[in-house]
Amino acid sequence: MRLRPIDLAREHGLSTQAVRNYEEAGVLPPAERAPSGYRVYAPRHAAALRTFLALIPAHGHATAVTIMRAVNDGAVEDALLLIDRSHAQLADDRRTLEEVVDALRDLTPTHEPEPGATFIGPLADRLGIRPATLRKWERAGLVVPRRDPRTGYRVYAPADVRDVLLAHQLRRGGHGLEQIARVLEQVRTAGGPEPLQATLREWRDRLTARGLAMLAGAAALDAYLGAP
Repeated sequence: MRLRPIDLAREHGLSTQAVRNYEEAGVLPPAERAPSGYRVYAPRHAAALRTFLALIPAHGHATAVTIMRAVNDGAVEDALLLIDRSHAQLADDRRTLEEVVDALRDLTPTHEPEPGATFIGPLADRLGIRPATLRKWERAGLVVPRRDPRTGYRVYAPADVRDVLLAHQLRRGGHGLEQIARVLEQVRTAGGPEPLQATLREWRDRLTARGLAMLAGAAALDAYLGAP
């Protein structure tokens, strides 16, 4: 069966230029050329495009391109490695969400300094981020640690550490600094985790949607790998 670029494009509401761009990027196998020079596609090209579009919501556009390029080059193991990494990230994001839920469960208002304070360096090391990130969060109003009157060093009390943990985890969940600042302020004002419940539900729903997208993407890729 001979297909034109417009045939592939119409199925997905794309432009013919987008189809040509995907071929040039390696998302589609190279097309044959008619004597006139026009591209001639086959059902395998249509399957490749369907597979690519199914992989995007699961792995993101850039990773989906790399997966399809690897498959079309015969490097299936490389493609599977990318898929494994996405699954690992999803699992890590799920663990992160549960850590946020656990942290909120224990969140209580703190007005007096408590033992166990820490400084910016050890706290950054604990979270695997740079001290500059914590300073940026401070400028954004997420967490404002007190200063040691003798040294001027930032001192993070346990309540500050808890807020930094929440900020770190919410940041990984895809939330912007302004949104996180508002959430943390609401939690502090309310004295409990209730204001975060809607955010956590949205976060959980996004993870569920991504997991389902990975299933759909895997099914499409499996069909493409088995296609003639």
